[in-house]
Amino acid sequence: QVQLVESGGGLVQPGGSLRLSCAASGFTLAAYAIGWFRQAPGKEREGVLCYSPSDGNTYTADSVKGRFTISRDPAKNTVYLQMNSLKPEDTAVYYCATKNRCPFGPYEYYYRGQGTQVTVSS
Repeated sequence: QVQLVESGGGLVQPGGSLRLSCAASGFTLAAYAIGWFRQAPGKEREGVLCYSPSDGNTYTADSVKGRFTISRDPAKNTVYLQMNSLKPEDTAVYYCATKNRCPFGPYEYYYRGQGTQVTVSS
């Protein structure tokens, strides 16, 4: 069964850090471009980061540049989103998704996880 499962979300204070995981089953995650998206209440879903293994490029939204990074562990078939210096405006449900290449839109994916809630608040 093909599946993406996010985890690692939670409540964190402003300035704190979280690492989200995106674990794949049923397919090899490293063969695909990986996108992280987020959707805050009442807002459109937006792209955060996209990593394309075919060219090694990472596409990063301006709002998270210098704070969020993506990494992979092929042995675990997992991708991570490291989020540092978190701000209240980073509060959202975060999703990982796959496609053949970056960039891709938040609804243009092959597979998508169910999302994990990140809340940044004091």
